[in-house]
Amino acid sequence: MLDIEAIRQLLPHRYPMLLVDKIIEWQPGERVVGLKNVTINESFFNGHFPEKAVMPGVLILESMAQVACLIMLLAPEHRHKLPYLGGIDRCRLRRPVVPGDTLIIEATLLRVHGDAGKVQMIARVDGQEVASCEMLFKLVENKSTPVTVEAGDNNSV
Repeated sequence: MLDIEAIRQLLPHRYPMLLVDKIIEWQPGERVVGLKNVTINESFFNGHFPEKAVMPGVLILESMAQVACLIMLLAPEHRHKLPYLGGIDRCRLRRPVVPGDTLIIEATLLRVHGDAGKVQMIARVDGQEVASCEMLFKLVENKSTPVTVEAGDNNSV
């Protein structure tokens, strides 16, 4: 299990873009399960939507991507690399995620080649699937320490 401080050591994301609170299961190089507590205090709920709060689908996918990257970033040889999303295949958003939900995100490594890989993702709330996809990612060398990403950084995979 990894708490938020351990996650912050691995992921470059910070508030408001750090969208994983805890890792609850981890099988090195194979699978990781993360948790995101969705609360009404999230800044995006101010505008999405004021009358009926719904977590934006792109942020559900971002939560999934952050969990997926931890499969590789937990390996010592990749600890200080930056994760980049390379693509999303077979994406399905099945039901809304709302304040009070606990998003459980399961990432299973399908294949890896060097610093790139493909991950199968499933997100659930109360055991019901809310989103699924396959994600492609790449890890790149981070030239700075500690890990930071500047606003307006235009790096791409």
